[in-house]
Amino acid sequence: MKRRDFIKTAAVAATAPMFIPASALGRDGHVAPSNRITMGVIGTGNQGTGDMKNFLKDERVQVVAVCDVNRETPGYWDGAIGGREPARVLVEWHYARDKRAGTYHGCTAYEDFRELIARKDVDALLIAIPDHWHSIPVIMGARAGKDIYGEKPLSLTISEGRAMSDAVKASNRVFQCGSQQRSDVRFRKACEIVRNKGIGKLQRVLCGLPGGTPDFGKDADRQDPEPVPDGFNYDFWLGPAPEAPYAPARCFVNFRWILDYSGGQITDWGGHHPDIAQWGMGTELTGPIVIKNGQAEWAHEKLWNTATDYYFEAHYATGVKLIVSSRVRSGVTFEGTDGWVWVNRGAIEASPSSLLDYEPGPNDVHLYRSDNHQRNFIDCVISRAEPIAPIEQAHRSISIAHLGNISLRLGRDIRWDPKEEKIIGDEAANQMLSRPMRKPWHLEGI
Repeated sequence: MKRRDFIKTAAVAATAPMFIPASALGRDGHVAPSNRITMGVIGTGNQGTGDMKNFLKDERVQVVAVCDVNRETPGYWDGAIGGREPARVLVEWHYARDKRAGTYHGCTAYEDFRELIARKDVDALLIAIPDHWHSIPVIMGARAGKDIYGEKPLSLTISEGRAMSDAVKASNRVFQCGSQQRSDVRFRKACEIVRNKGIGKLQRVLCGLPGGTPDFGKDADRQDPEPVPDGFNYDFWLGPAPEAPYAPARCFVNFRWILDYSGGQITDWGGHHPDIAQWGMGTELTGPIVIKNGQAEWAHEKLWNTATDYYFEAHYATGVKLIVSSRVRSGVTFEGTDGWVWVNRGAIEASPSSLLDYEPGPNDVHLYRSDNHQRNFIDCVISRAEPIAPIEQAHRSISIAHLGNISLRLGRDIRWDPKEEKIIGDEAANQMLSRPMRKPWHLEGI
């Protein structure tokens, strides 16, 4: 919905007669507001707003704050308007429906995420901001005692991912990565078939990811410097990234095509299909030992410079070869000595086809079962159990994509020690495991 539609709907609601529902009083099995998990949202762009809508559907959650460095501008999916003010209006419109007066004013909008994290009354954070900003709010939030739902890809670099995972563990926080395919029954079924040797001995896994640089924000032709829009704190948006002039094609949804802020399609989808590959291979807490045979074509535009077409192989100590490429069938294909299974969003196939009837027995591997990614996070905030996509596993999965990008950018194979998380015998490659941060930002915050 556009902001004007929110305002119009809220105005209509304000003039309509309202009754206090049982949910507002905590009756009829509903959760009273005083007993809900209070949530702050950091990043109210495309994915952040989508995730927030899902959390608003959960009666155990009360969104009390939103935060974004952008007040309200276009430039999001298909040029839509986004920012903290549209998000605040959405939240207050949602809760207004449960109020006698038809209005609600309990959601605070912030420009600076540190102010939100400092609130003692916030239990959990939803963090959905550009990749170059993932690490600092996660580390600060964990140390402030907040449980976190953080969007994929987990990190900008392997070093940042390690620091994030260590901070979450040291703080005993619940962290769910937004790799929502793990909460899809088809992906779980495919991985259970593989883990229980339904296709025999696993030999090869293919992850087909998208290529290109789609113009999600409808700003591909606006890569030259322009004045910063009113209400957009562009210097804060850059944060730890190198200083650079503002251009519409640099920010919001198209940031991921610039290596200073992301890793292109390789890391955008690296939190999805390679994560499922790790789940099916049973390598969730380790990684490959060699990245080799890389090939790539790169965008050569004024701003966009990530890989548009790519292929690389990740070889594991088990002998399994994982191929990540824009040149193979989209989805995840597991190939074994006795058959194969392919899975993608909304579809699953296998050979022999009888594998699709497989259900694990009592002595077989039963993978974590979740049917709703956001609700699973809240379940675990309450129970203190580990969620379906915990941070250490998310770190290990996205490390494959980061290693692939390093190998492709250097134009050579690299050997990886997954235990020590070091590249062996290649100091230039090791330097790429981290990136300098623009002052005054660093992993401890400021």
